This record gives sequence, structure tokens and C-alpha cells, in this order.
Amino acid sequence: MSPAAPLPRILVIGTGDTKCDELQFMASVIEEAGGRPVMVDVSILGDPPYIPDYSKHDIARAAATSIAEIAESGDENSAMAAMARGAAALTRRLYEEGLVDGIIVLGGSMGTDLALDVAAVLPLGLPKFVVSTIAYSHLIPPERIAPDLMMILWAGGLYGLNSICRSVLSQACGAVVGAARHGTKPDRDRPLIGMTSLGSSCLKYMKHLRPELEKRGYDVAVFHSTGMGGRAFEAIAAQAGFAAVFDFCIQEVSNHHYGTVVTSGADRLENAGRAGIPQIVAPGAVDMVDLQAWQALPDIFFDRPYHAHNRLIGSVTTSPEGRREVARLIGQKLEQADAKTAFLLPTEGLQEWDKPDEPLHDPEGLAAFLDEMRRTVPPSVTFREVDAHINSPDFSAAALAIFDSWVAEGIIPQGRPS
Repeated sequence: MSPAAPLPRILVIGTGDTKCDELQFMASVIEEAGGRPVMVDVSILGDPPYIPDYSKHDIARAAATSIAEIAESGDENSAMAAMARGAAALTRRLYEEGLVDGIIVLGGSMGTDLALDVAAVLPLGLPKFVVSTIAYSHLIPPERIAPDLMMILWAGGLYGLNSICRSVLSQACGAVVGAARHGTKPDRDRPLIGMTSLGSSCLKYMKHLRPELEKRGYDVAVFHSTGMGGRAFEAIAAQAGFAAVFDFCIQEVSNHHYGTVVTSGADRLENAGRAGIPQIVAPGAVDMVDLQAWQALPDIFFDRPYHAHNRLIGSVTTSPEGRREVARLIGQKLEQADAKTAFLLPTEGLQEWDKPDEPLHDPEGLAAFLDEMRRTVPPSVTFREVDAHINSPDFSAAALAIFDSWVAEGIIPQGRPS
């Protein structure tokens, strides 16, 4: 943003009746950083000692109700949910009118609940910051997190300003102004292909596929399928943000089925098909479940082969019957798709650590999964067995053949080579 450009307008959202000192401090930092604070009050019972740009009455009207009706609900959960609806609706309208360049929301658990709804209505590329006492907590379900949401822990800030709180708030406010002034919006010059994978020590097909797709004139975004990466992939797919997807690492389906924290939510492998995005799917790494490496293995896995990837994350193989369960779940999700869908089944292995002499090699488990997958792929899905390992060039070539045929048929838009 040039020096002559208008000051970026930053929505500062919070309960002004209980957090007025913090919100006014944030407004002053935003002004000092070269932004214009736009104060949005989501209080219910009280009023802030300042005049907000958008009052609680504006929020209630945006939710098609009144603040009196919200206050009289008698339930703090339903009352704040109504304010969240109003705040999200108002924020979306301001964005569509070109009146917002970034948002920052302050809150505890209730304010964070509201913040997630507000961030979800804004597109990728518009800065979204949440200062929260529960930042990064497992209380926050992954399916509610916007793909480019930024959070900072509101340390020492539950009640009143102090030196720690000022430090945290000033960092967050400087960050949102900087992002609004200097952030680069996603480039839409070339059709975007979404791809899922793990690190190349486990899955390697992106090394073959990405350069070939770029040669064909596509932009390629590879998502790390360790919970939040898959969530970002699903969130963008839900907004029809991809021209097509290579969803080749659907391990998060297994993770969610087994209840680990490495999850992308219950709707993993559903949003591209629901949004009408052509999808080529493969079962990369679904034969294992990711867990925190710093906790003891759950009893269900205590006798299964285990691989510690690093001090944060480790992988354990599932039993043959467990793999059949996941295969049936994949089939159910594929059946829901309203989009052109293909499923590739690599018969010689689903990830690098399952090769002979590797720690997770399990021919019996692989055979059980292949057998069940052949039974459960729905007739509406193009099904191809590939007599190769998922990391082999032959597998990537089979995927590209389907992709190229869909481009030729007009199912996927033509790329635009640079």
C-alpha cells in the first residue's frame, strides 16, 4: 500500500461494556500503526463508555432481532449466538461494500465463539486476527476455523490491562494493520488445483504432479494433511475455491474415525464433492492414524506398529478390520458427491513406511483395505486400480491421465500457461 493510499479500515470487535480499556488501547495502537479502527460493540447488557461505530443495536438488527429480545432470552449461550449471527452478517455486508480491510476480535471463550463465525464469512486473503484466552485450544473445533485465521493467546488479559496484556494486544494490532497494508491477495490468474499430502518422507506424488500441472498452466496448492491443513483444504473447497482437487491424502478421515486430535472435522472428504468441484481421490496414508508423540498410546493401539515422526506427531497402523471400517466410510463420503469423481486404488502400498523393511509394513492390512475398497466405491465414481505404489511415477501418470481427459471433456477448465 503506497503512502498516499487510504488508511486500512480494521474492525475492532469486542464487548465494550466489559473490555472497554482493552478495546480502546487496541484502537490507539491501530491508529499509531497507520490504520483506522472501526469499533464494533457486541455487548448485550451494558454499554461502552465510548461511542462505537456500530453499536449492539446495529448488531441485533443485523440478526433480525432487537437487543431487548436477545437480553431477555435468559440464556447466555443463545444470546451470544444471536450476537454472533448479527456480527457476522454486518461484517459480511461491510466487506461487500468495500468498507473493511481487516478484522481483529478480542474475547474469552464467548468472544472467541463469536469471532469464529465472523471470520468464516470473510474470504481468503482478508486479514483475520483473534486475540483469545483459548487460542490454539482443543476447545475450538477445526471445522469452525477459517483457512487463514491468525490467533494469539491473550495472556494475562482476562480482567484489565497490564504490561503483559499491552504487549500481546499491541503485537496483534500491529500485525493486523501490517497484513492489511502489505498482504498479497491470492492470485486468480490461473486455475487453482488443491492437493493434499504429508511430508515427502511419507508421500511423494506431489513431486511428480506439481511440475506437470504447472506446465499445463495451473496454480497448485499442496495442503499438509495433519488436521489443520485438511481443514484449510475443506474450507476453501466449501467456498468453491478450486478448479479441481487431487485429494490423495485422506488420512484425516481415519484420524477422525479413531477420535484423535489430529482431525480436520467430520466433513473431511465431503466439501469438494458438495461444491461441484471435480475430484480425483486416493487413499494415501489411510492405513495409519496420527497421534501426539508426547502422549502415551491409547490402549486400542498398544500392540500395533508405531512410528515416531518427530517429538510432536507419531503414526500407528490400524488393524485389518479397522481398515475395512475406514474403507466403508470413504465409500459413504464418495457417494455424497455431486461432482465428477474418480477414485484411484494403488495396490502396492499407500505410504512410504509400508514398504518392505519399513516400520509400518503390513501386507495383511493392505489386502483387507484393498478388498473392502473394491466393494465400497459407489457406481457413480470412476474407479481405477493402479498396480503401483502411491509414491511411484506410474501412479502419478494414472492420475494425470484422468485429469487430462477431464480437461479435454471440459469438466475442468483449461490452464493458462504463463
